Amino acid sequence: MNIGEKIKFLRLANNLTQEELADRCELSKGFISQLERNITSPSIATLVDILAALGTDLPRFFQEHDDEKVVFSADDYAVKTDSESGSEICWLVPNAQKNAMEPILVLLAPGGSTYPDNPHEGEEFGYVLDGQVTIHLGQRVIKARKGDSFMLQPQVPHYLANPGKRPARVLWVSSPPSF
Repeated sequence: MNIGEKIKFLRLANNLTQEELADRCELSKGFISQLERNITSPSIATLVDILAALGTDLPRFFQEHDDEKVVFSADDYAVKTDSESGSEICWLVPNAQKNAMEPILVLLAPGGSTYPDNPHEGEEFGYVLDGQVTIHLGQRVIKARKGDSFMLQPQVPHYLANPGKRPARVLWVSSPPSF
């Protein structure tokens, strides 16, 4: 493991300069610079202080993420079918609500719709895989067909509906998760 490289990555992820990190840890900017270039090594106590300033700790810092699941198959999906609304929602990534975005696959029967979603922070993106849908944004209604994509700021109640005579499929992503 390249400790200096990982510290630099965490520092940049926290939008800190070397000087800001050094100030938070009562160290010199030069020491942080040498540490990030692997010219010097910190004591355990100093490393603990640096990691605390970066919002992590020793176990998480040294944890290897190679076993983190990247590919998900149908066995991993969670599906909710609602015959009353004519919709089926398939959560494509287990526990995605803990991530920065949440992708779902929406299947809408002819005349079907999703339940209205309340306004929330973030953005939503969709791609119509099959059929056609109408995107209801408050009082506004927008049509989208197979091959069309949409991007919206969910500042009003919104939902999808299928006005067509054939089923519709939409890949829908919310960031942050809201489904």
